[in-house]
Amino acid sequence: KKNQLKGEIEGRRKTTGDEVVREIPQVASNLFFQYNTALVPPYSVLVDTNFIGHSIQNKLELLSSMMDLLYAKCNPIITSCVMAELEKLGPRYRIALQTARDERWERITCSHKGTYADDCLVDLVMKSKIYIVATNDRDLKRRIRKIPGVPIMSVARGKYVIERLPDAPEKR
Repeated sequence: KKNQLKGEIEGRRKTTGDEVVREIPQVASNLFFQYNTALVPPYSVLVDTNFIGHSIQNKLELLSSMMDLLYAKCNPIITSCVMAELEKLGPRYRIALQTARDERWERITCSHKGTYADDCLVDLVMKSKIYIVATNDRDLKRRIRKIPGVPIMSVARGKYVIERLPDAPEKR
């Protein structure tokens, strides 16, 4: 009796499962294979909280180190979520907060609820792929890697490194 019921259920599944729904996500027109043609100098770099912290730990100046890496003008962009996250971290990150409050950096105000910077950065990059994301956060890097055509900048071995930028200078 049980086998008969299982057979009927599987038969129903097969009759309704004939229609295979296939969805192909729409890819931005500025992506040619994995190369993002929208990324042109001056580069817009979305800066994450821990990137600023690692830059200070390694005694790297934000703007000049970015320009040394990319050989072009860079506009570091700090979202209001990143600023809120730095303010929450307290006195231990006061130098990072002071660096983030610099007048040279561009500011973007967020329209969403909450102050989780990772979600904010991923949303911004999903909307328009004109940004380079600067972060040392493993989870955020993993999320950004799933988005095609978005380069990731990080601090490694005392200098800035970039991944997934096709015309990036070769390693020496």
